[in-house]
Amino acid sequence: MTTTTTARAGSGAAETTPRNTRMILVVILLSYFMILLDNSIIFTGLPQIRASFGFSASGLAWVSDAYTLVFGGLLLLGARAGDLLGRRRVFIVGLAIFSLASLLVGVAPTGWFAVAARAIQGIGAAIVAPSSLSLLTASFPAGRERVKAIGLYGATAGIGASLGLVIGGALAAEISWRVGFFINVPIGVAMMVLAPRFLPETPRQPGRFDVTGALTATLGVGALVFGIIHAAGSGWGAPTTVGSVVIGAVLMAALVAGERRAQQPIMPLRLFASHERVVGYLTRMLYMAAMMGFFFFTSQYMQGVLGFTALAAGFGFLPMTVVNFVVAMAVPRVTQRLGQNVPLAAGVGLAAVGMLWLAQVGTGSSYWTAVAAPMLLIGIGQGLVFAPVTSLGLAGVQSSDAGAASGLINSFHQVGSAVGLGVLVTVSAHAGAGRDTASAVLTAQVHVALEVAAAILALALLVVLTLFITKLIRLRRTNH
Repeated sequence: MTTTTTARAGSGAAETTPRNTRMILVVILLSYFMILLDNSIIFTGLPQIRASFGFSASGLAWVSDAYTLVFGGLLLLGARAGDLLGRRRVFIVGLAIFSLASLLVGVAPTGWFAVAARAIQGIGAAIVAPSSLSLLTASFPAGRERVKAIGLYGATAGIGASLGLVIGGALAAEISWRVGFFINVPIGVAMMVLAPRFLPETPRQPGRFDVTGALTATLGVGALVFGIIHAAGSGWGAPTTVGSVVIGAVLMAALVAGERRAQQPIMPLRLFASHERVVGYLTRMLYMAAMMGFFFFTSQYMQGVLGFTALAAGFGFLPMTVVNFVVAMAVPRVTQRLGQNVPLAAGVGLAAVGMLWLAQVGTGSSYWTAVAAPMLLIGIGQGLVFAPVTSLGLAGVQSSDAGAASGLINSFHQVGSAVGLGVLVTVSAHAGAGRDTASAVLTAQVHVALEVAAAILALALLVVLTLFITKLIRLRRTNH
């Protein structure tokens, strides 16, 4: 499976020779896999990280949210940078930042040094993620090849999140949680070496950066998440909580107003004109809001209640990881036969049922019946969701908007992760008050958090079903 392309003067890449599309996929998907792995690889090491740095429950959430917040907030700017400066060039710069920040996390001497380094990782990830999806669409012609490539990209998103828990658990148990970040360095360097050889460079476009839009988006989401997490310890009526949420809401409103007037907006509002794309964005956000809570709380439940080591907890996610991989590999064929909507609705629905089942865990529950069995449903659901929801987010996008659309897909992914985790940590913070043991308190928190996560997935299913209803209404109008 090869394709050819004509070299551009001064591109610096061997674009006059046949390009191996498998290697293009390897470079893009492995780089994307690496940054998504760091969303979840840290979860099975959370007890060790908390013990090492003395974090509170809300402080511990920032180890994840510092990464996802900056990642999500700067994605639109990262996508715009690829459009203006060349996506391959920007992709390599992002890999360099991400690899260096990974090294800093690994050597972090204090908790807040680790949080700051995680934020820098988010900057690198915000550059790599949209560039990788844009490069994928630039490397494969529209049609069957692109559908297959995007399907693999979507599958990578789900598999990366699941496999990170297994890898993180194994490394945390056998060596240290820090090793999970050290391994990014050689992988990142290898991808930086391979990228100029195999990835096509896209031409630079005239224009300028919408820095105001990027800052408004990042600070707005950051203020909202800070307020939500602060409420876990101080309550919703605390001045800092209320002030942060209000500032966040004002900044997000200012973002929308500013993007309407901007000559070269970082988030073109025309992308929201398509009902399919809006469904794709909202479903991805809600789905990730539920799933980050699942990873965060289930990992702690297996270690804090069932008594698993970090290694055992990592392998405890294996049922989900295996079925996720099997289903994700089959999804491109399924979507070619059934379209995007049926697999997406089925996947979200199965994940919601599995999440509600998992929420019923108790202090004396069996791993196999209370954790592994519902994980099978969640894994099947996740395998079905990511490729269709990615395709919906790109539906009908013009090539000039490919970078911005890619940035929005990943922005909703990361913002959903950060806000969702903040909400679930907050709503479960006081569950189990008065219980006799730490395991009983943790079990009560897991119960509340995962029931709310199941409700979020039910809301996501309603969003998907609106797409069916809208298409039926259009069909009836056409027939009449």
